[in-house]
Amino acid sequence: MSELLSYNTEFLKSQNGYWTAREICQQPRIWREATRHIEKNVSSIDTWLTPLLKNKNMRIILTGAGTSAYVGEAIAPHLSQQTGRLFEAISTTDIVGNAKQYLIKDIPTLLVSYGRSGNSPESVAAVDLANQVIDNCYHLVITCNPEGSLALSAKNKNNVFSVLMPEGTLDQSFAMTSSFTSMLVSTLAIFSPQQEQLERAAQWAESFLESGVEVLKKQALQPTKRLVFLGAGGLQGIAREAALKILELTSGQILSYCESPLGFRHGPKSLMNADTEVVLLCSSDKYTKSYDQDLLNEIQRDNQALAITTLNNEFFGQTTELDDVWASLPYILYCQILSFFKSMQANITPDNPCPTGEVNRVVQGVTIYKLDLEAS
Repeated sequence: MSELLSYNTEFLKSQNGYWTAREICQQPRIWREATRHIEKNVSSIDTWLTPLLKNKNMRIILTGAGTSAYVGEAIAPHLSQQTGRLFEAISTTDIVGNAKQYLIKDIPTLLVSYGRSGNSPESVAAVDLANQVIDNCYHLVITCNPEGSLALSAKNKNNVFSVLMPEGTLDQSFAMTSSFTSMLVSTLAIFSPQQEQLERAAQWAESFLESGVEVLKKQALQPTKRLVFLGAGGLQGIAREAALKILELTSGQILSYCESPLGFRHGPKSLMNADTEVVLLCSSDKYTKSYDQDLLNEIQRDNQALAITTLNNEFFGQTTELDDVWASLPYILYCQILSFFKSMQANITPDNPCPTGEVNRVVQGVTIYKLDLEAS
């Protein structure tokens, strides 16, 4: 009898939670497949991309909406550090709402667009606006849907290149899980490949899926009303995605918040009480780790939190550390599973946590207005 995340698969199907569980569990395999796909197509990607990157003034914007936006937030600091180029994470919702503030006419720009379906209104509009505002604009589309508007926009256009994620990443569930991490891994494989780090991250995740799930399932029974995720640098992007997963999969029954460890003291710490659970996404950087530890010590001294979890190599039973951007993969896997258990225990259907339709798998109700560049 097969199981996913300690639940019988037939039971999961009856509770409308099968796809979420399956798509969480398949991720280590998907990460390897996504990396192999980039390696297989590296020649065509490089042929298109290398001439653009020879322009040292090329601005690189990583963009998407919701979870897709957090891909950029999670990896932009790492890519800037590794490549010596500035990678900026700007959401499509910001670009569409304030195009003239975020897009600059005279600066050549590579817009890297993420989209699970590739059909979100803002995703399509951001591409159109970039072409309208910027004189010299290029588009790298990273998407899970070959039939989506983003992927189709690449056909027969010299300034657009599309990279499709492996089969199975177009999540059937409401929540983005495999789609999020596959787009993250693929971008790293394009701009800053580190095969050994990727493999170790996958092994961390597989080890946790094998031996850590039951413990987390029991931990998730705690009567949490608020969940705080803390992470520094790119890990703050992962904290943001983790907070969104809790909100989505519990249909807002558990309130969530994200911040950097240093930023948490500047007001947000006011939300701490006996109903608050804290998850600290620890950095492997020696300097940054000092600030993580200071805040952890402070929260422990305050003795207000319902529970505190520190994610690091020791938590995953590993003797050596991963660079933060690669540790973010098992970190978000843990947070996804925590969100799934909170959803199941609240009798909410994870595959469709908002059946009444106020929140949708592909966002609805967005009106896209025409931009007048001459208007003030």
